[in-house]
Amino acid sequence: MIQLQKVTKTVRSGAEDLTILDDVSLTIPDGEFVAVTGASGSGKSTLLGLIAGLDAPSSGEIFIDDENVTRMSEDALASLRSEKIGFIFQSFHLIPSLTAFENILIPMEIQGLKNARIRAEKLLEAVELTARGHHYPTELSGGEQQRVAIARAFANQPKILLADEPTGNLDSRNGSHIFDLMTELHKQNNVSLILVTHDQNLASKAQRQVILKDGRVLSDEIHHRGTKNTQSF
Repeated sequence: MIQLQKVTKTVRSGAEDLTILDDVSLTIPDGEFVAVTGASGSGKSTLLGLIAGLDAPSSGEIFIDDENVTRMSEDALASLRSEKIGFIFQSFHLIPSLTAFENILIPMEIQGLKNARIRAEKLLEAVELTARGHHYPTELSGGEQQRVAIARAFANQPKILLADEPTGNLDSRNGSHIFDLMTELHKQNNVSLILVTHDQNLASKAQRQVILKDGRVLSDEIHHRGTKNTQSF
């Protein structure tokens, strides 16, 4: 479970303080799919960064599985991200000197997971790239690179998947395919999925939609509750 309690994030902008998030409180149960929407500058990406421990709030507290993220050391935060959190970026962030297969494999090798190569092969198959595993990122299309990024995000079997505009750099056909793959893996692995998106059509397919405006929660609505599927990769 993810809990944000009265979280505020303020940064210095010139001679003034700029409040990016303002007194945000949210609870996200295990396995829930939440879409976070709002205009540019509303605090969506900052929210993801705070949950991942990539940034610290100016005030308030964040808990993941009852652990206070805001009080963790940098080493503890790195361990938390490695063990529990997968991140998908709009711009893919693949390692250019590694093949698609190696990009998926390396997080597992760093963790020392057993059968890492077998799992990497299964993840490549899950995102329909078995025949492209030996290709480098520059040899893949944008849609293929994002599919590799999704597989990599699931490599360490995270409990939480944070996706920051994962379809933003793709055309509508590839974007729809990426969304379908991501949500299918979410269901199969019972992962908490937090999706930042400007696409209202994608947001409407989430179980819940949180709308931010000027750093505050404007609305928090349940669309539907999905059924859990505990089959996992």
